[in-house]
Order: sequence, then structure tokens, then C-alpha cells
Amino acid sequence: MNDHDIRRPERRKAVEALRAHPSAKVLIIGGGINGLATFRDLALQGVDVALVERNDYCSGASAASSHMIHGGIRYLENGEFRLVKESVTERNGLIKIAPHYVKPLETTVPIFSTFSGIISAPMRFLTHKQGKPQERGALLIKVGLTLYDAFSRDGGSVPRHRFVGKKKALKALPQLNDGIKYTATYFDASVHDPERLALDVLHDGLAAGPHARAANYVEAVGVDGGSVRLRDTVSGEEFVMTADVVINASGPWTDLTNAALGQETELMGGTKGSHIVLDNPELLAATGGREIFFEHKDGRIVLIYPLKGKVMVGTTDLEADPREKAVCTEEEVDYFFELIEHVFPNVSVDRSEIVYRFSGIRPLPGHGDLAPGFVSRDYRIVSSQLGNSTMLSLVGGKWTTFRALAEHLANDALALLGTSRSVSTLGTPIGGGVGFPRTDAAMRVWIADNSREVGRVRATQLLERYGMHASAIIEELAESGDTPIRFAPEYSVQEIQRIARTESVVHLTDVLQRRTSIAFTGGASMGLLTELAGILAPVLFWTEEETLRQVTSAASVLRTEHGVALATDEAISSR
Repeated sequence: MNDHDIRRPERRKAVEALRAHPSAKVLIIGGGINGLATFRDLALQGVDVALVERNDYCSGASAASSHMIHGGIRYLENGEFRLVKESVTERNGLIKIAPHYVKPLETTVPIFSTFSGIISAPMRFLTHKQGKPQERGALLIKVGLTLYDAFSRDGGSVPRHRFVGKKKALKALPQLNDGIKYTATYFDASVHDPERLALDVLHDGLAAGPHARAANYVEAVGVDGGSVRLRDTVSGEEFVMTADVVINASGPWTDLTNAALGQETELMGGTKGSHIVLDNPELLAATGGREIFFEHKDGRIVLIYPLKGKVMVGTTDLEADPREKAVCTEEEVDYFFELIEHVFPNVSVDRSEIVYRFSGIRPLPGHGDLAPGFVSRDYRIVSSQLGNSTMLSLVGGKWTTFRALAEHLANDALALLGTSRSVSTLGTPIGGGVGFPRTDAAMRVWIADNSREVGRVRATQLLERYGMHASAIIEELAESGDTPIRFAPEYSVQEIQRIARTESVVHLTDVLQRRTSIAFTGGASMGLLTELAGILAPVLFWTEEETLRQVTSAASVLRTEHGVALATDEAISSR
């Protein structure tokens, strides 16, 4: 292999690997968390598997999550006990196999009545009709949490719930609305970097061997004979790939993907969920480090969630068209501010404090006239014929259950291939979770062993950011240097260059939004965009014109799709 081969961008190598071997036992279309997890599962079985994603990995529905790994307590009211059991089991499992990203999350529910909903909730359970929205009272929430705990008997992965009255509640969270009667506190789990967890899942699959190939920015655009026609959306080049089994894991776009492949389906009926991220120290302090989770007066489940030094507020549940870009509207922002006032009436919030907005479409099944809140969050697999191939279309699915869902989908594919499972993913650590320190003492030892070259603060930061992969990164930084980026000093030039070199980066937005938390936490400015593009350019072989185009495009995406008010202290023209 010559020097040119070594220096080619990682993503280009991935596309060339697909073109060099244009057949696979299984082709997965869709690089969200469910497609990636299925790719990992099949790769670990030794199956010849390929995956394509038309945009960046984890950039669609999977990028618009509430950053929670949760059992779905509200699904109990819909009677989805199987899903709750699976979700709680998977939540507890992810805390163990992905401890670098999935952590127990203390969650508090403010309660304003004792008996509210005691009649409407059973009717909702029995009839699946919305009825008049009504906040749930203490008795109903107590019953729900007791059932929820019963599903969570797994060696104490998370503590059981607790109830307190108004006096104790306000002592713990003094900014709460003093009209509360009780609070209920229970534990679910957070995932502070979902996109990076998705990359770990992908890399586990790729590490299984050359039989596992994946490329982002490759779109399934049609059928050519018995093969799927693919288009490299960067170069515009097209090629074909044959497979015995084709898995459509394109989330809310499943019907659109099927249509492109000549199969008209009406499987999906997704709803839009939006969030805002606020830089408001008073609101952050008011949460007491807990997620505040409750049902608003209109019946929607909403959350106020401290995350990365900011406060995320969400979410909505509105009908959506997957052919249109999902964006957070001003009406949704008004709604979020209204619910903040309902819970923390003495905390002022302002639009100028919004550092990031995001919105996505949930991959829910078609539901006719059924209200969004009643639509099942469970998943199913629909089989059909695609020429000589069998196509499996995934309908539904959510972050929490991605491992179990992938196991189910992989088992169906294995059965079609006439083979059986050789490796279980149950309990198998993911990526940087392998060997992650489990105790405070083990954490101190790891930090001491890895802080000689970069210091304790930086070692701790990298461990949180990459899990046990931080050890290799620290070794590399010890040799190459660790120069802080001027406009984002929590990252270094060499760290970003490594990301560009090893993580299939194509666009500046890939780094801003998915490889780092810079955009999410409000760190993007014109100066930062210009500086970051300059760091990426030599690694990705961008010309001066392409570098400028990347900055301009990223600025447009952040402003128009995410409401980011970019500072102009360092204009593009100052380069």
C-alpha cells in the first residue's frame, strides 16, 4: 500500500470497498442506530454484510432524540407491557455494556393533585381514546411507578422510586411551583453522546473483519435487474450491489426508500419531536441536576433536562411529513417556555438564551386517526420480495431497545440465510465500554495511569468523551501534541484531525453536530467554523474553495435548521 492509499479519506476507502465487492449476504439501508446495531450484530456472526446511509451516520431520527435510555413508563397506560419489560431490561443492560455513555438518570415528576386521572386513565387504557387531556395525580403515578419498579428487577441497576410531600419537595427543589402537592422521583438513564455511541456500534461491526463494510453518504436510488442501485452522493457516481437479504432500516423514510426500490408501501406515520437547548444558569440550578419529567395540561409528556452545562427542553408530538425537513418552530418554542413557567414560575427564560434547536421525525407506524400519544412505540418487521432477494422493512424502534431490536432483525436475516446465531450481543460491551472503570477506585487508577502526558483534567475529559478508546487517543496526542483550538479550547487540533482521519467525516457539519458537542452546547461561531474547517482541510484534501464552501454551508445549516445565532467576530472573509 502506497502513501496515497494510506492518506485517502476514510469514507472514500469505505465506498471503494463496497464497489470492489458489489455483493453481500445482507445489505442494510439506513445508518441510524437500529441499522447500525443490526450491522454490528450480523458482522459479529461473521455474515458478509454491507450498510449504506444516504446522509451521515446517525443524522436522521437517531440524532433528534431526547438523550434518554428509558423504560417508557407512559407505555404502561397504553398496555404495552412487553415493550416496557424489554425497554427496562435493555436500559439496565446498556448501563452495563455502554457505561461510558449510558448513566443512571435521576428523574423527578412534579405532581399537582392526588386523584386526577384516576377515571380517565383506565378508560384510556381500555379504549385507546384520547379523551380530554388531564394531568395525572399522585395515586395514578404511584401505581404506575410501582409497576415500573416491578419490571426493573435486575440486581439494582437503578434505585426504586420514592415519593415525598410538598415540604420535602420544595426543600430539595426550591424553585418548583409551590402549587405542587408531591414529587415522585425514579431513575431511568441518560445517554449524553448518542451520536458517539452510534459510532462505537458501527466501529464494533467494522472491526469484526473485511466481511463487514459500511459507507455514509451513499443512497439507495433504485433497482437494476436483481441488484440495488446505489449513488455516492458526494461524487454522484452510481454502482449496484446484490444481496440475498435487503434490510430497510431507514426509519421514518422507510416508505420512501421502498418506493425508490419499486415497492409502494404505507407502513409509516411518524410524528415530529422538537427540543431546545438553553444557556440559563438559573434554570440549570433549579433542576438540581435532575431531569424534570411530567405530563403537561395538554396531555403531552415533556422534560426539562440538565445536560452538558445547559438545559434541554422538549418534546413535542406533532404529525409530520418525512418528505419535509423537520424544524423547531416558534410556536413550539412558545410551548416550551409555557411549560417551563408551569414548573419553575420564578425562573425567567428568553429566546436569546436558546443556543441550539433540533427536531426529528419518530419512526412510528401508520396510525390513521389515532392520536400521536397513543401510537405504539414498539417495532415490527415486514417481509416482502425484491426480485430474487427478500426485503425486511423495519417499522418502529427507538434508542433504548436498539440492541434487542437488532438481535430480532439479525435473527430473521440469519433464518433466511439458512444459518444460526454464533455470538450473542447480550452483555457484550460496546466500543469504549470495554474495560471501562466500574468503581471510583478503578476510575482513579485509570486517570492516574493516563494523565502523565495530558494532565488529569484532560484525561478525565477524554475518558468521558471516548470511553476506553481514550487510552489510544492519549498515546497519539502524547506524540503529535495536543494544541487547544482557539474558539473551542475543550478540543484540540490533533484530536479533530484524528476524528477526520478515522471517522468517515465528509462535511464540516459532521464534526460540529455529531462527532463533537460543539453545536449542541452553543459553541459554534463564525470564527470557530473557519478555524475548524482549516483544521479539517488538509486531512480531507479540501481545496481553498471547498473549505470556504463548507464554512458557508455549515453556517446556513446552523442558522436555518437549528436557530443558531452565529457570532460574526471572525468573518469568513478574514481568512
